[in-house]
Order: sequence, then structure tokens, then C-alpha cells
Amino acid sequence: MTEESVYGVILVSGMIVVAGGSGTSAWQLFWQVAVTVVVFWAAHVYAGTVARHGLEHDRVRGLGEAFQLSVRRSLGLLASSAIPLVILLLGATDVVEDSRALWAALWAGVLVLAVLGWIAFARRGATWPIRMAGALGTAAFGLVMMLLKALIH
Repeated sequence: MTEESVYGVILVSGMIVVAGGSGTSAWQLFWQVAVTVVVFWAAHVYAGTVARHGLEHDRVRGLGEAFQLSVRRSLGLLASSAIPLVILLLGATDVVEDSRALWAALWAGVLVLAVLGWIAFARRGATWPIRMAGALGTAAFGLVMMLLKALIH
């Protein structure tokens, strides 16, 4: 659970909102979202490697170590996008109708965000009402994306 995990879900949801207009097939949407996530992930790894490479606390961090830290840190961006992408793939392969896959992927994003919020507060030893508030607050980002989808398309 990192901020990259939350960012990954919001990125996928935003891509679904923007690219998932009428006439866009789930197959097209799947590839647009998947490629965008990989490009953002690669850019994140690159930026993290550059930022972590060099002098740190009186020692030099090598390029390889900086790269490994950046990859590890940014894996949440890829992992958190997996569930919505799998749902879009179900639409792309005609297991589910395209528009249902699109909305299901958005709802899955809301659920993943809620779980990430719950985990974040649970790790800090928060009581269950605070965990619930954290889950709802984090899930609200996904709900805003769904509202945008409804308003835009």
C-alpha cells in the first residue's frame, strides 16, 4: 500500500472516463489504458531512479540500487491497475458486454480504493470507525471519477 497504488487506480479510472466514450470498444479501451499505465509506471521508475541516484547521507547510492528501489516503490501503480484492466479484458473478449465492463471496472476501482484506504489506516492502528472513514475518503476519488463519466458521456 503506497501512494502509487492509489494513484494507479485513479489513473486507470481517469483513463476509462476520458477514453471510454460512446463507440469505444472495451478492446480499444483496454489497450489504451494498459499502455498508458505502463508508460506512467516507466516514467515513475525513471524519475525515481534519477532522484534516488547519487549522494545520500554521506554515501553514494549507485544507479542499480536507485533503480531497484524505484521499481519496488512503484509496483503498486501496476498492481492496483490489474483488477480494472482484467474487467476491461472481459469486455474485450466478449465475456461481458462492453459498457457493463466499463462500469464494472469503474466500480472495481472504487472498491480497490476503499480497500487501500482501509489498509492504510489499519497499518496505523486506527479504530474501525476511523478505518471506515479512511476507506470512504479514499473511495470517494473513484466515485468522483464515476460522476465525471456520467456527466461527460
